[in-house]
Amino acid sequence: MRPLPAKMAELPLVPRRLPGRSQRNFRVTPRGTSSRLQATSALSLRRLPPPKMAALALRALRGRLLWAAPGTARRGLGTARDFPSLEEKPQFPGASAEFVDRLEFIQPNVISGIPVYRVMDRQGHIINPSQDPQLSKELVLKLYKTMTLLNTMDRILYESQRQGRISFYMTNYGEEGTHVGSAAALDDTDLVFGQYREAGVLMYRGYPLDLFMAQCYGNASDPGRGRQMPVHYGCRERHFVTISSPLATQIPQAVGAAYAIKRADTSRAVICYFGEGAASEGDAHAGFNFAATLECPIIFFCRNNGYAISTPTSEQYRGDGIAARGPGYGLLSIRVDGNDVFAVYNATKEARRRAVAENQPFLIEAMTYRIGHHSTSDDSSAYRSVDEVNYWDKQDHPISRLRHYMQGRGWWDEEQEKGWRKSSRRKVMEAFEQAERKPKPNPQHLFTDVYREMPPNLQRQRAALERHLQHYGEHYPMELYEK
Repeated sequence: MRPLPAKMAELPLVPRRLPGRSQRNFRVTPRGTSSRLQATSALSLRRLPPPKMAALALRALRGRLLWAAPGTARRGLGTARDFPSLEEKPQFPGASAEFVDRLEFIQPNVISGIPVYRVMDRQGHIINPSQDPQLSKELVLKLYKTMTLLNTMDRILYESQRQGRISFYMTNYGEEGTHVGSAAALDDTDLVFGQYREAGVLMYRGYPLDLFMAQCYGNASDPGRGRQMPVHYGCRERHFVTISSPLATQIPQAVGAAYAIKRADTSRAVICYFGEGAASEGDAHAGFNFAATLECPIIFFCRNNGYAISTPTSEQYRGDGIAARGPGYGLLSIRVDGNDVFAVYNATKEARRRAVAENQPFLIEAMTYRIGHHSTSDDSSAYRSVDEVNYWDKQDHPISRLRHYMQGRGWWDEEQEKGWRKSSRRKVMEAFEQAERKPKPNPQHLFTDVYREMPPNLQRQRAALERHLQHYGEHYPMELYEK
């Protein structure tokens, strides 16, 4: 064997880490050259006698040879053609794919869409018995009564805004199944980040009607002391984070909470609700990516109700909805029939179980329809037809579907329906009337709950307000405020 040139013999062999591989698999490259060797371990190199090491380095410089990968040591050294599994498959660290020899762009309108998982048809019949969650009669009745109570509260509060009694309201018509089905699948201590159309989740967890009313009226019984817009609920005891008006701000916040829960190892999960319109916000994309890379126990629950205020989905995106985005971020994703409370329950239950057990993020896209206006500030007749709304209200309402299911089991009848509707309306009206009679919070609460200890600047502002009210109090309706 010819000796290695003196210049090359002086070059040390330097191990280099391969992206995405274990520490024992690395490449050995003579420093100052571009040729590479792949070694099974540092120990393999140390065992080689100096003459063989020199010969190996020389052959690498000439022919770019490979050291045998683990499990192939007996085959000896050879050219790249001897190892097609290493050379003929992409080894890029940023993706998992195969090489192709045909130039072709992937077209979204050619790929078949993600299917919609469902358990019940529109008549309340179980399609596949193996998917029946086998919920007890008591639990199914709780699901139904929560949805119908929410529906009744929506109607009364919507009309109260139209009468000028409250300043603003947003209904949940047609989306009750997404709230209650997902809430039933969670543990009571799981942390909830809502948008502004998830009142049913709080209601299912036992949030009382008088606090719903107090928040919308902003009276002295409101836990938020009237500092939030109506329907911006929050409850520490029921693990429901206070709602924020700007779209999608809750998504990265929910991921941060999930990461903290993961580090604390508390066997809890986080669920974050949002609409398909919020999924177009930058915070959504950042949140999805953080959740996947940090491996957080979180469920992203998207209510795709067809409209972002007045913008239909056809003008929001050209891809296959929201669930199709999940795999690109590394989210385990599913699309469900949001008007099927059992489908929502099954998907959320399984996502919650695996999120906690595996520290994995999940994305659930619940396909539903917003039957009501976006809010009391919106008139949806300007951008959609009455026939369209009536179709979803009469033909595919989640409340009607669950009622058909219960009637088929003999758990519900017309007499029970009339009695429950009457009693639920009475409960809502009682809470409504109590909230209307209560005074507004004391103006001093403008300065409380900002910091644990009130800083000097807020103390000065509070004193200035007191002096102002002492001099000009007769010009304000102070009789309406708490003393």
